[in-house]
Amino acid sequence: MLRWTCYPCTVGQVVHTLPEGEEVRGVTSLADVVYVLRNKERDQVEVYDVINYCLQRRLTVPNIGVLTDMISCEHYRCVYIGDDGGKCIHRLDVQGAATQWAVNDKPRGISVNAAHNVLVTCRDVRKIKEFSSHGDLLRELPLPDDVINPYHAIQTRNGEFIVCHGVLSDAVHRVCKISPDGRHVIKSHGGQPGSDIGQYLVPAHLAVDNNEFVFVVDLGNRRVTLLSPTLDYIRQVVSRDNLKGRPDRLCRDIHRRRLYVSDNESIATGRVVVFNV
Repeated sequence: MLRWTCYPCTVGQVVHTLPEGEEVRGVTSLADVVYVLRNKERDQVEVYDVINYCLQRRLTVPNIGVLTDMISCEHYRCVYIGDDGGKCIHRLDVQGAATQWAVNDKPRGISVNAAHNVLVTCRDVRKIKEFSSHGDLLRELPLPDDVINPYHAIQTRNGEFIVCHGVLSDAVHRVCKISPDGRHVIKSHGGQPGSDIGQYLVPAHLAVDNNEFVFVVDLGNRRVTLLSPTLDYIRQVVSRDNLKGRPDRLCRDIHRRRLYVSDNESIATGRVVVFNV
């Protein structure tokens, strides 16, 4: 039986802001560190401790192209980085050793499922591709016809997928729960783009806690929304008052009840804001 977490009715509290630098293209946590992915030619990955948020080191990913996302895997103790330009995924272990493998489509959002496999959302072809940790293609799932421009997908424990989709020019911006075979939308939240509590303006990234509550980055409205496991609206956890720029990536640290949210003002200026949620 699913035990629901009781979230307070207040917005998340800012506990820290990581140093400003180049645009943030991804953020994730692993063990006692936070990884921040920056849009630059070298030292793309910054590693901070999770207690004092002090910079520990920087890592360079060789042959990097256009960065799109980053996710960690506790089981394999590594992080994965999406590369739009190279149509590939870079795998970086905790010692900094890097390898890569082909996706053969442009990756947008990436996540790791309960089987420790990598789910790659390919927006242009409207597919989710599942890979092993070392890049073996396990399956491809075409998404339903009405899921246009998918940004990010996360798989729940029962095999269903949570997918966010919609760019500015689209008529529908929403978060969907999709059947395990990828064919049917079971439930959705959102619809016509807008700023009301039941609407989004480019839902760009997702995070799920251990009870499968869903955090949604709403890029155009500059906020983060919390949904129940059945995709019912609960509350806003991050508001535009907490941010200087646009949020488009986030990570949930389940153990510490932290939410890491990217906050980008431009290609040259970005940071990560840490919330207690």
